[in-house]
Amino acid sequence: MGNFNSSMLTQYDIEEVQEHCKDLFTQQEIVALYERFCQLDRNAKGFISADEFLSVPEFALNPLSQRLLKMVDGLNFKDFVAFLSAFSSKATMEHKIELIFKVYDLDGNGKVTFNDILEVLHDLTGSSMSDKQREDVLTQVLLEAGYTRESYLLLDDFIKILEHSDLKMEVEVPID
Repeated sequence: MGNFNSSMLTQYDIEEVQEHCKDLFTQQEIVALYERFCQLDRNAKGFISADEFLSVPEFALNPLSQRLLKMVDGLNFKDFVAFLSAFSSKATMEHKIELIFKVYDLDGNGKVTFNDILEVLHDLTGSSMSDKQREDVLTQVLLEAGYTRESYLLLDDFIKILEHSDLKMEVEVPID
């Protein structure tokens, strides 16, 4: 692949990145994302560190930012675009759910446990709910979906549960 540290992408680079992200971004969007990537990559290392990601206010304010940081720390441009592809309006629901699953499956073992979900709920609700309230709500939701506290969820379970939801995960790529 071409050198992504250079100030310009070649047509080959653009097409390679477009193929890598399954054509979920246009070539124009990839160029715009590259410009943003270069802004974030302040030291021109060719990858974005966790600290550089935190310079994006929307990212820093996200209650799940620490979980997301573990997924994005050290991404090169190609992987940066692949990560963002889940937020494309053209991404399938399954692609979006895969990203959500990875947020919950922080240890990457392919399984999400009751405690994994509880940790995400804690991140999302902070002090607005007690631990007991979170546990009670999660236990009830899992029971209604046919699972127990002892169940673990696989990606297929997440897809089954979320595929018919009205899940919105879209970001517009500004093209100058």
